[in-house]
Amino acid sequence: MRLVLHVWRQKSPEEAGAMVSYRLKEISPDMSFLEMLDILNEQLLAEEKDPVAFDHDCREGICGMCSLVINGQAHGPQSGTTTCQLHMRSFKDGDEIYIEPFRAKAFPVIRDLVTNRSSFDRIIQAGGFVSVRTGGVPDGNALPIPKTAADLAMDFAACIGCGACVAACKNASAMLFVSAKVSQLALLPQGKVERERRVLAMVGQMDQEGFGHCSNTFECEAVCPKEISVSSIARLNREYTRAALLERPSSSPTSSE
Repeated sequence: MRLVLHVWRQKSPEEAGAMVSYRLKEISPDMSFLEMLDILNEQLLAEEKDPVAFDHDCREGICGMCSLVINGQAHGPQSGTTTCQLHMRSFKDGDEIYIEPFRAKAFPVIRDLVTNRSSFDRIIQAGGFVSVRTGGVPDGNALPIPKTAADLAMDFAACIGCGACVAACKNASAMLFVSAKVSQLALLPQGKVERERRVLAMVGQMDQEGFGHCSNTFECEAVCPKEISVSSIARLNREYTRAALLERPSSSPTSSE
């Protein structure tokens, strides 16, 4: 395969970036997208040019590091697929491919295709965990959890925090990510102790990080590589309303005359 790549190049957060075009040939359709980028970088190094910086780690669709916008779609054209699971057979010989970083105020570009997504880490640090003592590891059937709740919790726990939902949303909303983490723990007995504090803290941190509001266009669900359902956003809204009502300070009694 012969390809023309249009890649976003940006040396630092302070400098302006631009699309730069590169030509590749003899690309195997069996290569992954990241292996194709490796070939590009080998070519650039041979020409004594700076390689393209991009994030990757497991290359197995688990870690969420390989976050790229490919031809205008987060993680590329295949649904339920991370960038590292995308193969070049999804493209045709002679294709022009546009490769950009995830763009959001809360995901500032560090260099080229690498963005700073530590805002997600701070949201998790605000409450996406169980801190109370729950004892040792119980037997599988020791805690009676309805199968429906257990299955839903597992579905929401599949979120890898890649940020595709933010990149696809016109408002750069992180609602799908936050709702998946809140819903996962709210459904399980171990997470119910900190239920109210958790959702208030995580939503508060999400707003503080500068993410936008959800406008229900469902683009987040469409590009999520783990196909997290937007039903989690409805659950988040219910959890937040419940917590806000329970945490509302009681009005002071009026003094008698």
